[in-house]
Amino acid sequence: MIMTRLDSSSDPPLPDAGEPAASPAPALGDDATARACLTAVAEPGDPALGLLLDEHGAAAVWQALRDGGTPQPPPGVRPQDLAKRAARWRGRAAGLDPDTLLGATAELGSRLIVPGDPGWPTQLDQLGQRRPYALWVRGAHDLRHACLRSVAIVGARAASAYGLHVAADLAWGLGQRSWAVVSGGAYGIDSAAHRGSLAAGAPAVAVLACGLDLAYPRGNENLFADIAARGALVSEHPPGAPPSRHGFLVRNRIIAALTPGTVIVEAGLRSGALNTARHGQDLHRAVMAVPGPITSALSAGCHRLLRDGAAVCVTGTDDVVEQVGRIGADLRPEHGGTALDPDSLDGTARRVLDAVPDRACAGTASIAQTCGLDLDTALSSLGLLAAAGFIERGPSGWRARRPPRRPSG
Repeated sequence: MIMTRLDSSSDPPLPDAGEPAASPAPALGDDATARACLTAVAEPGDPALGLLLDEHGAAAVWQALRDGGTPQPPPGVRPQDLAKRAARWRGRAAGLDPDTLLGATAELGSRLIVPGDPGWPTQLDQLGQRRPYALWVRGAHDLRHACLRSVAIVGARAASAYGLHVAADLAWGLGQRSWAVVSGGAYGIDSAAHRGSLAAGAPAVAVLACGLDLAYPRGNENLFADIAARGALVSEHPPGAPPSRHGFLVRNRIIAALTPGTVIVEAGLRSGALNTARHGQDLHRAVMAVPGPITSALSAGCHRLLRDGAAVCVTGTDDVVEQVGRIGADLRPEHGGTALDPDSLDGTARRVLDAVPDRACAGTASIAQTCGLDLDTALSSLGLLAAAGFIERGPSGWRARRPPRRPSG
């Protein structure tokens, strides 16, 4: 595997003076610290650990492992199975220093979010016992707000020119309507979708199968820097964790769960994108597929989904929005680029929108002061306005969203 470590100097600038300053190391509670440590010692998406966390809580589970014990098996987990798992977890826990782990996170400029946090995407809770223990996030955009209106676009790594064009065009069209695009950061369809979304001025979300300090694949290092500056990089793996085949497969459930629908652009019969489609089906999300030439092996997986009735055929942005949009609100072109009519905003949202500058950026604290609102209320309104396409996160705060232009050529 060819990887390179991501340089935190490519991160967006620190918030302006109106924003709360970041501390040298995250001050996390017992539950969050325990969950951070568990991401480093347990395989992601383990249903046994998920049941343990529901039964005992993360702090108690982590303490038991650090003390060399095995947590009491919850209903549904066989004691002998848990004993084998706990033996692996204890071995890894013995060599883990929580302060070092969290310090590496701070140096990278990333943050940890856990279930129950304001920034946690609650749609991930539908994964049940396979829900991530925690998520490591790096980027300028709030993950929860970015995924309020989002679509996953995935497909083949060795994509054809046709597939790359379709993926980029779909993502660009969705971005114009203030839909974020979620994908996996791989070569091919994933990269084209991310670039199309960024070209439209919409946030891009990349769910990685390794630590956020590693660029994998290496050739996408600059793309990851762009996503961090204008969207979010996400992983359930701690800093330093290398990618693995199993990591890619379990990562796909997060891509499917974050969004109301997944589009498969090109996929062979053994493509990992079909794994994402199956997760989408299990979660009762919309699954869509783009048809291709009947002679192309890269479209065979899409055609199988369509033939078996497992996906809806889509050939453009309008088709996608019809599947994932709200009835009466999204089933039409949005030439203005916003998800809501400005007249539909309540008084608080209007005050916040009026306080956001058109060109320069303003920090959350200064906007709240201008509006006479507390920080939490202002931040909530800013997030909703960003999700609706009225504003965007700039280098040092918030600004009015600039109309996107299709890239030439």
